[in-house]
Amino acid sequence: MLDSTRPGLRPRIAPAGLMFLAITSIGWGFNWPVTKFLLAELPPLTLRGVTGVLGALLLAALAVIGRQSLKVEPAIWPRLITAAALNVTGWMVLMGLALLWLPASEAALIAYTMPVWASLIAWPVLGERPTVLRTLGLVMAFIGLGSIMGGNGIAASTEKLPGIVMALCGAIGFAVGTVVSKKYPIHLPPLTAAAWQIGIGCLPISIVGLLVETTDLSLVTPVGWWLLVYSTVVQFCIAYVSWFAALARLPASVAAIGTMAVPVIGVVASALALGEPLGPGQIAALIFTMAAVVLATR
Repeated sequence: MLDSTRPGLRPRIAPAGLMFLAITSIGWGFNWPVTKFLLAELPPLTLRGVTGVLGALLLAALAVIGRQSLKVEPAIWPRLITAAALNVTGWMVLMGLALLWLPASEAALIAYTMPVWASLIAWPVLGERPTVLRTLGLVMAFIGLGSIMGGNGIAASTEKLPGIVMALCGAIGFAVGTVVSKKYPIHLPPLTAAAWQIGIGCLPISIVGLLVETTDLSLVTPVGWWLLVYSTVVQFCIAYVSWFAALARLPASVAAIGTMAVPVIGVVASALALGEPLGPGQIAALIFTMAAVVLATR
């Protein structure tokens, strides 16, 4: 375990923490091409909302098994709802819709500019003045976005613009939620907090999706059903549980930088599984985006 309470000692990185971080990165990374595949068989709001609600129920069950109380004090509800709206509802809706215009690899790269935006938002909200490295990281993030937009010509970029805007808004919204949660922390056990946030955030998405979208389950292939299980169980349960376990064993900076493996896995997996392009534009975007996040988290 990590012992950072003793002065003068550098925090020790537990091997178990790195293992849990790897499980998280793999689970979330592979979910990008999984979601892109499922969008060909299910509408976006229903897909994201229903799997999220099911994942929240599974997390709640895990919390009960782990003897974590699901009780929420009245004073915590405003913070919980705000975090759910920013970190779950906005993220799920915007990223799900962005995948209708963008390849999964490019959506993943834009999504994981989150630490860059968080470092900027933390300045006025938390008083954390951005360093030279973080400013440089912001510039590199914009270069990465430019590589995505210009990689296949102006015409292709215009077609992708709605997806780019949605993915960028989702990333910024998640960054706002992260900073707000840091300023006004939610004092709940980890599994309980995750279960409530995912449940509250995904329930309205699933209701709207079931009301306005046409869902034909007969169109879901056997592969699609297995991927639905993956999206529900692995993304929302195993990956989240592993993430909390990693945070308990690793310095926060190490855990944050470790999530950079998510878009890398997403880009490579999308190229292999979906045949998405992995040319100079995508590689340049990958390099600049990852470098930006490294600088932003230092």
